[in-house]
Amino acid sequence: MRTLVLFNYDWDKEGFDRNATGYPHDTAGFDLFSFPSNAHLLWFDMQRFVDKLARQAQRPGWTAVVSNHEQFGALAAALLAERMGWPGTSVVAVLACQHKLYARQVLQQVCPEANCGFELLDAAYGDPVPEGLHYPAFVKPVKAAFSVLARTVANRSELQAHTRFGYWELWVIRHLVEPFERISRQHLPQAGTAHRLLLEEPVTGAQYNLDGYVFGGEADFIGVVDAIHYPGTQAFMRFEYPSQLGEAIQMRAFDVARRFLAAVGFEHGLFNMEFFYDAASDRLTVIEFNPRMASQFSDLYLRVEGLDLHQWALTLAHGQDPATLPRAVPSAGAAASFVYRSFSQQAVVPQPNAAQKKALFSTFPDALLFEFPKTPSQIERDFKWLSSYRYGIVHLAAADAQALKLDCERASGLLGWPAPYADDVACDTPAHPSPGASVPAPVDGLLALPART
Repeated sequence: MRTLVLFNYDWDKEGFDRNATGYPHDTAGFDLFSFPSNAHLLWFDMQRFVDKLARQAQRPGWTAVVSNHEQFGALAAALLAERMGWPGTSVVAVLACQHKLYARQVLQQVCPEANCGFELLDAAYGDPVPEGLHYPAFVKPVKAAFSVLARTVANRSELQAHTRFGYWELWVIRHLVEPFERISRQHLPQAGTAHRLLLEEPVTGAQYNLDGYVFGGEADFIGVVDAIHYPGTQAFMRFEYPSQLGEAIQMRAFDVARRFLAAVGFEHGLFNMEFFYDAASDRLTVIEFNPRMASQFSDLYLRVEGLDLHQWALTLAHGQDPATLPRAVPSAGAAASFVYRSFSQQAVVPQPNAAQKKALFSTFPDALLFEFPKTPSQIERDFKWLSSYRYGIVHLAAADAQALKLDCERASGLLGWPAPYADDVACDTPAHPSPGASVPAPVDGLLALPART
């Protein structure tokens, strides 16, 4: 059984590599976040990409395909699996989840209590914003390129500024969305164009991620991961498992996910549902559905539950129920993905040297470290998108949440970074891009995308 993994980077590379013995695999697809790999965006056509892979499949002996890449990979994997007759999530289900307006419309039909107010911004990029819209509003792309294109606008002038793009910026947006648009026009024409923005009612509450899978049309619950933000911002500080959310609310969220997925024909594969829960009002509101695994959380489940979601993804790709897999022995009672971020454009954050990294892994042998060094120009571009920049991520596990906090503080000290545990720390700037600055400037003639997550 040889598997093709599409757009295999970061957590996915880590997760699929640890399963390479049992599931040998090959990879295809480019890295949107690095030059010169992202030069492929200049000519990328998803259907041609899939057709080429289909022609090549017999020679290496591929019998399955999998991808957790939101922008292109999940849809490309669905197209290829459907073309080859392999197990996979249906193309229509992937499109329905990723087309944010259509997903809201379906949610309104099957789970209106978990939806928010929404409307399509009936204007092309750069056109005058219609009168009579409701503010404040949360604006985001119908086909989200990245969360950096999303922000809250207080009035018509802010929304107008947010939708003003230069020639190069429009080129970038269209090339990010057009591969999806072409497939959507063919397989889900009733959804309408994805080259638009969606306005949503701003929602308050703590943020969570529900993970699950569907096999044989039956949805199963895996768990919920808590998303903690830097205070006063929408920038993630850390992701923690197990969740502090009550079991009854978790099951309520799962019921929403189950009903939505059934409505869009999602019958096979891993999924992730992002949602808010406001305890004061007892309101649960869906943010969005991701028709693939949230790969950043895979090793959190492995450490605490003995569940390797990357192994589950491979098993599902080969048409097998992952519930039949034996669990590993859990190594911890709590685990987290810690996001190190700076809110000062002038601050220079050094990456850890060899001695510091050696000290980290000597003290915490099972830690994961992802480094994102930035040049001054790259920091400037990230601030244009996010008003902050991410320079590192560390995964740790411990006996419980309190021990995890202490370990994080110690690990951060070894790396020379401030621990992302200061819940009362003040951030000098909001984590929204400034109006009219939603897309970065070109670098070396190519798109310089911000960091993931």
